[in-house]
Amino acid sequence: MGLKDTLRTKIQKRAEETSAFLKEHGEKILSEVTVNQAYRGMRGVKCMVWEGSLLDPYEGIRFRGYTIPEVREMLPKAPGGEEPLPEGIFYLLVTGDLPTEENVKEIQEEFKKRMEVPGYVFDTLRAMPKDSHPMTLFSLGILSLQNESKFAKAYREGIPKTQYWEYTYEDAMDLLARLPIIAAFVYRYLYKDDQQIDPDPSLDWAANFAHMLGYDQPEVYELMRLYLVLHSDHEGGNVSAHTGHLVGSALSSPYLAISSAMNGLAGPLHGLANQEVLRWILELKASFGDKMPTKEDLEKYAWDTLNAGKVIPGFGHAVLRKTDPRYTAFREFALKYLPDDEIFQIVSMLYEVIPPVLMKHGKAKNPWPNVDAHSGVLLYHYGIREFDYYTVFFGVSRSIGILSQLIWDRGLGLPIERPKSVTLEWLKENIK
Repeated sequence: MGLKDTLRTKIQKRAEETSAFLKEHGEKILSEVTVNQAYRGMRGVKCMVWEGSLLDPYEGIRFRGYTIPEVREMLPKAPGGEEPLPEGIFYLLVTGDLPTEENVKEIQEEFKKRMEVPGYVFDTLRAMPKDSHPMTLFSLGILSLQNESKFAKAYREGIPKTQYWEYTYEDAMDLLARLPIIAAFVYRYLYKDDQQIDPDPSLDWAANFAHMLGYDQPEVYELMRLYLVLHSDHEGGNVSAHTGHLVGSALSSPYLAISSAMNGLAGPLHGLANQEVLRWILELKASFGDKMPTKEDLEKYAWDTLNAGKVIPGFGHAVLRKTDPRYTAFREFALKYLPDDEIFQIVSMLYEVIPPVLMKHGKAKNPWPNVDAHSGVLLYHYGIREFDYYTVFFGVSRSIGILSQLIWDRGLGLPIERPKSVTLEWLKENIK
């Protein structure tokens, strides 16, 4: 059975299950909200459903119930490769089932049939100045594809609500096939004098992305596969995922929803963390000149940073209470492929030095490293040193999870999102 037919069966079953659950439990309290939560970003408020992933404070992210080590082991690999294929994580997120080799091949073939990007998209991007931020161009490229939306055209023709998910699925597949092409175009336009590289249909999705960027080493193919899997989903409450869900809830097309999600991801509090970590590490390294710092040197540098009122980027997480398993996956990759890289060696020492410093400092609930503490050093090692572009990698990956959920939002007929807001005066009058 093909992916779309599999989804049709699963959506019908899940819709019935959801309806029965709501009938029995719909009025039960899911979460209480404090005034602090209302003012401080709604952190921890349980108020939405996200099928693809759940973040456990101690195990890290689970994709449809599977841990990151399980995903790395169980998802199909490229011939001769050892890292999971992103096509497989898409299948898992959208169906809840582990894919077979045949399932992955079906998605790869679908992507190859849907790869063509209209020329006007590139004309639009070339009209932008060369000092534009890559995330601006990436979002604009996605937005300019809105005219291609099969969902928007079908909606105008008056299709029944039960078919919304099918056209959303078609847009999602088209968009995922095209995202690496747009992203690679942005990179080559901004940083490589607009010398574009044609896609290679013989390569898998992640390897083809690396190829179009201009990095054809097998190790980079493997890194790109791992990177695009690890960043694919992270619950629904983060800014990019929530934005995609919110905009999609208005029945905006997937193109509009993903472009909006990328605008949220571009914010410095969301998608820029890995480049900030790498900048901090490079500044650290430069401060010691040609000398390789010792653990004692790093400990002093850490305390100097904290005592100056600054944070140590890459350590700590709003939910996690142990080392991010995504960090561990990247560390294993580095130990295999670049154990002698000096920046990686500094990252390794920081892994030993920083947590005790933060615990002694006493202000961090979680002193352990998150994924951003490691991902940038790998890109840097292979020559991808345009820091502003790093968020585009994140965006290509995160679109997998957002689009998977958007298909389910439409399949289950979820309504437009419209929380209730209040004023400070209302709070003063009603909160005693």
